[in-house]
Amino acid sequence: MSRERVLFVCTHNSARSQMAEGLLRALHGDRYEVYSAGTVATRVHPLAIEVMREIGIDISGHRSEHLDVYAGEPMDYVVTVCDAARESCPYFPARKRILHHSFPDPSAVEGTEEERRAAFRQVRDAIRDWLETTFAENARTAAQRA
Repeated sequence: MSRERVLFVCTHNSARSQMAEGLLRALHGDRYEVYSAGTVATRVHPLAIEVMREIGIDISGHRSEHLDVYAGEPMDYVVTVCDAARESCPYFPARKRILHHSFPDPSAVEGTEEERRAAFRQVRDAIRDWLETTFAENARTAAQRA
């Protein structure tokens, strides 16, 4: 059985989309082939790598990529995880669904290192909860059709 392809899109492809990619791959990698990109490529944020490692997911090998890398690539789901990406993202077709769920930008949080780390943890956990609900349901629906 071929896996459905999912592309997560965020502005900088540094935190939210990277965490979403790592989480969905860990949760349902047997069902989904997962990618992430940004409207502006930067770097994977070190705190995103750190908080993902805390839950046993290694995204240290991820690279921040520009959305253009996936132009012309067929995707089953295209998911924007921030409002800015939704607004500035050129139309990117999806064979099944285009989804949007905006998560706060943990990179924008100012404060102590521990306060910033806590913001990354909160966003990581919110993304995980949303993915478990959204993509587990998609997996169940597809299995029922098979």
